[in-house]
Amino acid sequence: MRRAWLILACAVLAAVCAAALTPAAFSALSTGGAVATGTEAELAARQAERLGVPSPDLVLALSQRPGTDRKGAVQDGATAVLRSLEGLSDVKTAWSAQTTPTTWLRSNDGRTLLVPVRLRGTDEERKQAAHRVVAAARAAAPEADVRPSGATWANRQIDERVEHDLRRSELLAAPVLFVVLVLAYGSVVSAFLPVIGAALTIGCAIPVLGLLAQVVDISRVAVSAACAIGFGLAVDYSLFLLARVREERARGADLDTALAAARRTSGRSVAFSAAAVTVCLAGALTVPVPMLRALALAGMTVAVLAALVTLTVLPACLRVLGPRARACDPLARWRRTRIGDESRFWRRAASTVTARPLLAGGLSLLLLTLLALPSLHARLGIVDERTLPSSAPAASAAQRVRADFTAPPERLLTVVVTGPRAAGGAMAHGELLARLPGVTAVRVASTSPAAEGAVLLAATSAAPDTRAARTTVRQVRETSAPGSVLVGGRAAEITDTAHRVLDALPTCLLLLGAGLMLLLTAFTRTVVAPLKAVAVAVVSLGAILGALVVLFQDGHGSALLGGFTTTGSLDASVLLFVLFIALALSVDYEVFLLGRIREEFDRRGDNHASIVEGIARTGRLLTSAAAAVAVSTAAMATSQVALLKFIGIGVALGALVDAVLVRGVLVPAVMAALGPLNWWSPARIGPRSGVVAADKKGGADPDAPGSP
Repeated sequence: MRRAWLILACAVLAAVCAAALTPAAFSALSTGGAVATGTEAELAARQAERLGVPSPDLVLALSQRPGTDRKGAVQDGATAVLRSLEGLSDVKTAWSAQTTPTTWLRSNDGRTLLVPVRLRGTDEERKQAAHRVVAAARAAAPEADVRPSGATWANRQIDERVEHDLRRSELLAAPVLFVVLVLAYGSVVSAFLPVIGAALTIGCAIPVLGLLAQVVDISRVAVSAACAIGFGLAVDYSLFLLARVREERARGADLDTALAAARRTSGRSVAFSAAAVTVCLAGALTVPVPMLRALALAGMTVAVLAALVTLTVLPACLRVLGPRARACDPLARWRRTRIGDESRFWRRAASTVTARPLLAGGLSLLLLTLLALPSLHARLGIVDERTLPSSAPAASAAQRVRADFTAPPERLLTVVVTGPRAAGGAMAHGELLARLPGVTAVRVASTSPAAEGAVLLAATSAAPDTRAARTTVRQVRETSAPGSVLVGGRAAEITDTAHRVLDALPTCLLLLGAGLMLLLTAFTRTVVAPLKAVAVAVVSLGAILGALVVLFQDGHGSALLGGFTTTGSLDASVLLFVLFIALALSVDYEVFLLGRIREEFDRRGDNHASIVEGIARTGRLLTSAAAAVAVSTAAMATSQVALLKFIGIGVALGALVDAVLVRGVLVPAVMAALGPLNWWSPARIGPRSGVVAADKKGGADPDAPGSP
């Protein structure tokens, strides 16, 4: 506060540097990976490539162009494409029906040929190379219609569509969010302050993430999603700090005194909230999925920067603006209360809930349980081109390959057998695999007596993200073979990713729970309140998961949300990210609510009155903060990419359900039912009742009537 102008000058300098570094930061970002690392499927792909059977990054489907009647145009085009790709440094290998003894690369009607391509380099380098390869293929076969598909091409189109849709959603959300802020703050000038803080947070986060991308895999999707989350957090933190300043000023304090009081109260809550968000997302780093780790690192970065900007730049702005920060209220004539004032609605609601805590808590718990029931049949998968609209070139090309080919590449299992008898027993092992219920055909792709290995390709009848496909993967792995067996392919990748996620969850949840308990215990100076906070958060997460299963896995919200392709599963990495963000928001709101209730309890010494006063003072803030987060993230639902819809709707639902139903009803009901037990701590026990004694400074007399 004493160096406000210096702080603002440093903020401007940081913004200029961030703007200069942003292009280089974006160039360092990658596509990210939805597939878990260190799995059997990943090892099988490496072994198969060593034995001469690589998995394709790009699949080119060549069909006869309308208006071309020359026979053999497609076959000649495939030959010309192979010849042209041989001279490209980006291409490691390419093959077709002319170069391999298989009919799987020819469509059922014989009019379309597939040319699978293996590219060189990292994920980002392959994504950049894909455009050049497709251009070269189209130039080499002018009489053929060349339609690209495959994971690399899909990732390229997903990134492009995500960037475009996020810019559009931000433009849509900005005016709505500004109106919400003006309604909340009662001042156009004050409404600009959180926007400035959020812009500075996001602008500085991108270069930091670009620097992290030099060491770990950070995807563009992760950065885009985290920026939307960071915008909401920055607005939340600014809202709570400004509200406390307004409240202190309303009590007659001067600006410096009000800022100091806000720093001690709301500022402390902001710091603990950012730490809690960081702890929640840090738990995701134990799950070996690159996309999830990238999302977690991006979320942690924006949370820390949002708190830093709120605790430094925002007070400096208030110090410089002075009384002008409250200027320009277009609704001054009709406004009865301002931010920082207590809410009569929430006071009445809190009084009603605490008067009948068992009834109110029971009804809210029943509603949340009903919302959570669909989560019992949640199924994990990984993102693919179906997250794009069906009209997108990558999605339509992949769908056409599925429909026209007996064994599309995504339905092939790569079976790698190694050992002294692998090459000689490959044919017999293939005959065993062909008898399995989910296998339609098997061919020996490569045998190498010198390398003591063989590669078989097994065509399956089920889509790779179904239970039937997982059953087939398990049966293939359990079939006796003339050596060691590794099974890869799309279905194996999905199966292994789901297993690795589920295996990592116990450790993740243990670390997360321990970290949250330590933070909340230090914040509230009690043991019971953190236990209650974690339990309530679990109930809230169950309700959010159930809603996401109904909307996105079962597809009941497709028409309501603008239409998307239902895959029957939820992407594991994005689902966990949404749940961790929802948990972080839950803890965020819990920190601000508990902080205020604890403050009132230390001052009054009355549990019931403290709950009512805390809800009355924070209810409007929590709903305004949740509305800000919901607006900034729900705008992502306007995207045509189902992945962005999922993140936006999931986070918006989490914020609204938690702020209104959980914080407004369930939490005060539980705290009223627990009574003074809320504040029990083994380190500080009162002489008679066994509860925490009120602080001496501003606290109540322990012997006074109504005191614990």
